[in-house]
Amino acid sequence: MSVTIYHNPRCSKSRQALELLREKGIEPKVVEYLKAPPSRDELAEIVKATGEPVRALLRKQGSPYDELDLDNEKWSDDQLLDFMAEHPALLNRPVVVGPKGAVLGRPTERIFDVL
Repeated sequence: MSVTIYHNPRCSKSRQALELLREKGIEPKVVEYLKAPPSRDELAEIVKATGEPVRALLRKQGSPYDELDLDNEKWSDDQLLDFMAEHPALLNRPVVVGPKGAVLGRPTERIFDVL
């Protein structure tokens, strides 16, 4: 089974998700997205795989969300993806991509929905 986790080792939820996967015997591909950010196209695929709107994957706290005025409804999904590609800290985490799609692991147990 191919599983990828977009991971920030400084985030407790991200560490918990990675630990849960490993406890289940799954060794995911770990993408430290702040060091190796996904491309805009990859972000679009991730969002599509979640079935959620782009805004559902935006991290507000600890990111440039407020400075960029991303709460403003004037921004289209395409524009939000551009911002996420330019500012990887805007991607909320952890995001797990598995055989059944992708999910934001908040709460952490949601990651099992895509396995």
